[in-house]
Amino acid sequence: MDAMDTVAELATARAAYRRHDWLVARNILARVHRSTTLGSDDLYALGDCHWWMGDLEAALPVLQAAYGQAIAERAPDRASRIALDVAYTLAQLNETAQSSGWMGRAHRAAAEIPDHPIHGYLEYVEFDMAFDRRDLDTAERRASALHARGSRSDDPTLAALGVLAQGRVLVRRGEIVRGMSLLDEAMLAAVSEDLAPDWAGNIYCHLMAACEEMADLQRALEWTAAAARWCESLPGGAGPFIGICRLHRANLLQVRGDWLEARREARRVLANPDNATVSIIAEAHYLLGEIARQRGELSTAEQQFRRAHELGRDPQPGLALLLVDRGDPLGAATTVRSALIAAGTDAAARGPLLPAVVETAVAVGDLESARSAADELAGLAARYRTAGFEAAAAHAEGRLLLAQQEGPAALPVLRLALQRWRDVGAVIAAARVRADLERAYELIGDTDAAQRERAAIAAALSTLTEERHAESGAAPNRLSPRESEILAMVAAGLSNQAIAAELFLSIRTVERHLATVYQKLGVGGRSARAAAVSFAIRDGLLERPGT
Repeated sequence: MDAMDTVAELATARAAYRRHDWLVARNILARVHRSTTLGSDDLYALGDCHWWMGDLEAALPVLQAAYGQAIAERAPDRASRIALDVAYTLAQLNETAQSSGWMGRAHRAAAEIPDHPIHGYLEYVEFDMAFDRRDLDTAERRASALHARGSRSDDPTLAALGVLAQGRVLVRRGEIVRGMSLLDEAMLAAVSEDLAPDWAGNIYCHLMAACEEMADLQRALEWTAAAARWCESLPGGAGPFIGICRLHRANLLQVRGDWLEARREARRVLANPDNATVSIIAEAHYLLGEIARQRGELSTAEQQFRRAHELGRDPQPGLALLLVDRGDPLGAATTVRSALIAAGTDAAARGPLLPAVVETAVAVGDLESARSAADELAGLAARYRTAGFEAAAAHAEGRLLLAQQEGPAALPVLRLALQRWRDVGAVIAAARVRADLERAYELIGDTDAAQRERAAIAAALSTLTEERHAESGAAPNRLSPRESEILAMVAAGLSNQAIAAELFLSIRTVERHLATVYQKLGVGGRSARAAAVSFAIRDGLLERPGT
């Protein structure tokens, strides 16, 4: 390749790189690199293309070579930025000691240029590490310094990072409105075309983490849709950020009851491990476990939770709820309580565990522990004022009141929980509240209202049952006359004991018949009873109650 060809090729590659067409830029730069020595800018671009295409192993040596070239060119600003990227890539590969060493190189190169924006990016990394280890005082100092530097800089990425850092600290301090406003502002910049894409992806990760801490499902839904559009707008792909985006989308789909699509998204994360960190892969396994548990596929759920744990993800609260489904509430209560102790005083870690603590404590009759967890949830709901925490707190309070046989007191709080879950489209959570509402109505003798809740549960879960059979492509086996008779009595609201008395059977016989019904209809878990009734009605196996 002669000099004229090299110049033309590099011009084409640089243009492709600027428009984020990683594949074209990488292929050209790699071809030129085989025949000539690239400068640090072009070497960095080649390594960055590998990174955005999800090949971190290929990116690493090229980025390291780019750093050496920048040092040789006496370009400390470039060397510092490249060293920072090498450190980040090593951290993604769980090479923490090497990552720390490269951070030292980044700081040493930056020391040669005291008044330069690179110090702002290094300040952000220091903020991020302090925030991650829960050192909020240090994080706050770093955030203030970063925000001040970003405010006087003409670098839009640095300015957005300063806004983000201050927002994260404010939210963690409990100043929710101000903090989330700043996070929304930073995210607006992230989904624009003004920021460097790697830092834009980092802002999205922080925003979603804040939404999860506060159970702010509506905000998470809106920004995940925006982030998905941003990922898709990158012509060459979004590298590791596509795995993060898919995982968050899968989690929200699961909350809204779209099991099939949620599972597809989570499996796409696992199918492309180069586009995900170990923690993201672990989280995908946990999510698949949760979906399997909700579908009644308990062995699959256990396998997924075990894999998540092997990769470093605490399998709680899903594992505790799995033990409840398997009829071991005492084991469930013990294991989720251990997870709560391990979470210490960190509200972000405790919040997701508390509803399961209430459920399992009530199941074993430990109302004192249930009360403590319900009160803590109420405190988080008062602090964050998000639909997710308000719904969880109200449901926990209602469940505790039901355990104390206080149906009239439970009704208003359970209705509040239902409304809050419906506000964010949380189908499964809403159905579980309705099951408790049914019990509350039965406690006060309102059988008509209890029947309406049963019908609402069946209607809500019917689409999930349809999804199960659409996925398997199999029609359910037909029920025997006795099985149809028992299922009809379940649909009429009779308990197993009442059915046994009516048909002169033992309760164990009724339970065996129902287990066969559930197996034939492909339903399971705590929602199996309602789902079986709904499916049987829809498929013509039973008449609708009251017709």
